[in-house]
Amino acid sequence: MDNKETILQIKNLKTFFPVSGGVGGEKRYVKAVNNVSFELTKGETYSLVGESGCGKSTTGRSILRLIEPTDGEIIYQGQTINKLKQKEMMQIRRGLQMVFQDPYSSLNPRKRIGRILEETLKIHHIGTKQERTQKVMDILNKVGFQNEHYFRFPHEFSGGQRQRIGLARALIMNPDIVICDEPVSALDVSIQSQVLNLLEDLQKEFNLTLLFISHDLSVVRHISNRIGVMYLGKLVEETTTDEIFNNPMHPYTKALLSAIPVPNPRIKREKIKLQGEIPSPLDPPTGCVFQTRCPFAMEKCRTVEPELFEHSPDHKTACHLYYK
Repeated sequence: MDNKETILQIKNLKTFFPVSGGVGGEKRYVKAVNNVSFELTKGETYSLVGESGCGKSTTGRSILRLIEPTDGEIIYQGQTINKLKQKEMMQIRRGLQMVFQDPYSSLNPRKRIGRILEETLKIHHIGTKQERTQKVMDILNKVGFQNEHYFRFPHEFSGGQRQRIGLARALIMNPDIVICDEPVSALDVSIQSQVLNLLEDLQKEFNLTLLFISHDLSVVRHISNRIGVMYLGKLVEETTTDEIFNNPMHPYTKALLSAIPVPNPRIKREKIKLQGEIPSPLDPPTGCVFQTRCPFAMEKCRTVEPELFEHSPDHKTACHLYYK
């Protein structure tokens, strides 16, 4: 990894949402993303995983500034972008695109697919009308459609087909990085594999760097180079895909892995059952954010917040069990 080019750096990213109605007018905040740091190297797939509500989707949207981050640095190709004005961000967004979980909600039902895809090029003043039409036809072919699909409306496509349209819209700008926010979670298992295989093929063809967001470790296993595990707005473990499946360290990661179904009924895996509910990000626990549900919690865990440190090469963990 040392000799690979770093294309995106996230440093101490925080995204807090103010909440009104506190006691005595006190300002309170939902700490959706709280001091998250990681980086992407060119051509890799980095996955963020965790339970619903852990802040992974907010992280992705904050990187694109669809949600404005509260603090931290977002450095894209050596340029800090979180302080840029919206007009300057227009140029940056050519290289940073996103695929949403539900593409249908972002497709205008009154417009044909071809016109929806052309609109992206028109906003960025790319090509003539004829050139834009041809480029849309070409990208539709890349994701498995025929030219006739250009003239259809969003409701005429299935869920898997709409997700292919979402991919086409992201790729039409020829980006460096595509953020995939739960792109297959709403699809049937057979369709999931088709979309994932297509995504891998397009990644090689376009030399893409992917930030893949998912709650399903079994999905990210087949597409990721590295995985970051999030819990309650914080990154608690980060390592290579093989390492996280063969040698998980954080108790939360172990619990997530134990919940993956085993296809062979003769193989029994010990399931780790976490006690209690996920704490509210409005009032996270002191010390380690996982200490209220961790079976190995010590007194130190309740008072001192563990830092994400490199326990072994390319394996970072935020857990007091591994501090020397």
